Amino acid sequence: MILTQADVARLLTDPSETARASTATKLAVQLDAPGLTESERKLAIDIIRIMAKDAAVRVREALSENLKSSTALPHDVALALARDVESVSLPILEFSEILTDVDLVSLVKSASGKGQTAIARRASVSAVVADALIDTNNPRVVATLVRNEGAELSDRHLERVMDGYGLDGAVQDSLARRARLPVTVAERLVAQVSQKLQDYLVSHHEIQADVASDLVMESREKATVGLLHGSESMDALQLARQLKANNRMTPTLILRALCMGDMAFFEAAMAVMSRTPIINARLLIHDQGSLGLKSLYLRTGMPERLYPAFRVAVDVVHENETDARDEDRKRYASRMIERILTQYEDIGQDNLDYLLNKLTQYAAA
Repeated sequence: MILTQADVARLLTDPSETARASTATKLAVQLDAPGLTESERKLAIDIIRIMAKDAAVRVREALSENLKSSTALPHDVALALARDVESVSLPILEFSEILTDVDLVSLVKSASGKGQTAIARRASVSAVVADALIDTNNPRVVATLVRNEGAELSDRHLERVMDGYGLDGAVQDSLARRARLPVTVAERLVAQVSQKLQDYLVSHHEIQADVASDLVMESREKATVGLLHGSESMDALQLARQLKANNRMTPTLILRALCMGDMAFFEAAMAVMSRTPIINARLLIHDQGSLGLKSLYLRTGMPERLYPAFRVAVDVVHENETDARDEDRKRYASRMIERILTQYEDIGQDNLDYLLNKLTQYAAA
């Protein structure tokens, strides 16, 4: 669709809205054409500036739709179209690379919800624009932003999302679908979903609250342990602090993680539970004698009768560190549980049932 002399002549004889919209479309398409001379391009831009102020929305829509990906679009025209009515502004807000981060932050503050969502869908969203979008107090906008893998979202951004929108179902779904989440955010997400599940079980299936709580806790702890594998030591320490602060750090969770060979989390959990610096906790856990781990464990406040299980588990980790690879995790956990069961008779019925159940599952697998 190239603008011709005949189009200009027709515009002079037929200045209708339809003719102006058609001319705007052809002119916009031609703006980025490589064959234009400098003077021709300047003339085209002058005409586009005039048409960007056309009283007919249809004309401005034609410009916006056909100039949204233009690299020759003047900055002032891009801003004018981006500040126009929604039908004109949305293509520019979502696609135009002429807009700067400063422009976008300002536009986020003044745009409608649809305009903010269009910005959140951009192929690339910088950290500063992401901050502005998170500040909109609009869950739909934030869910769109989080779902956009082209958005520059740091761990800090995702923590802010959880702080402000963690209870929103659409935001939860977007977080769950991201390619990577910091382990602390993932754990909070698991906890939120688990609480919803517990409430649903109690209200829809007439399950007693304590039974539902036990079922959900086991599922939540299993999911949390799954998050731990492969995490860095600093992530494990942050997660341990978060779990402790929110009363989600339990002896069974710590034992589950240890049974799967997640020593980094065990070290972090013991440090946090005993209020001991992580370096000191590691020294005590890996002390060759028998007193280091026990003295640390007693400071955690966890049941003393469970200590032998932890003692055996730590010994097994030390003996089989090379077996805790991904492909061997179930076999590794099975060996761990067998050792605990054979060396620790006073484990308690609840913990015994848990370990036996796990052993049965791994044997079947």
